[in-house]
Amino acid sequence: MSSRRRVDPQELRGAIEVVGPWLGDERQERPRRAELAAAVRLSLRTLEDLAPGRTVEVRVPPFAAVQCVAGPEHTRGTPPNVIETDPRTWLLLATGRADFAEAVDEGKVSASGSRADLTRWLPLVRTTA
Repeated sequence: MSSRRRVDPQELRGAIEVVGPWLGDERQERPRRAELAAAVRLSLRTLEDLAPGRTVEVRVPPFAAVQCVAGPEHTRGTPPNVIETDPRTWLLLATGRADFAEAVDEGKVSASGSRADLTRWLPLVRTTA
């Protein structure tokens, strides 16, 4: 497990609120890079805390990647269970505005490996919008 401090839920909620208008309507102005990065990184660290382990790597380029989910660990190279998506899709999943299985089916999320399913841990935070 990471040695970083745990994410303050209010800090995560605040970061999500900043990007919320854009999540609700893609036609809204895209958040500044730093705002988007903060929301992605805090939400991924929250996932890492909720699902400790090193079986699944979740990648949200260009901002962050974390390893999570208990089970067999890999030590070198690309892990056998990888999930990758864009920042907006990740934040929609993290806030419950999108369904993981549907996002995979629609090609918005790439999920490879028998353990590459985050349904159990999503959403990370619920929003009112």
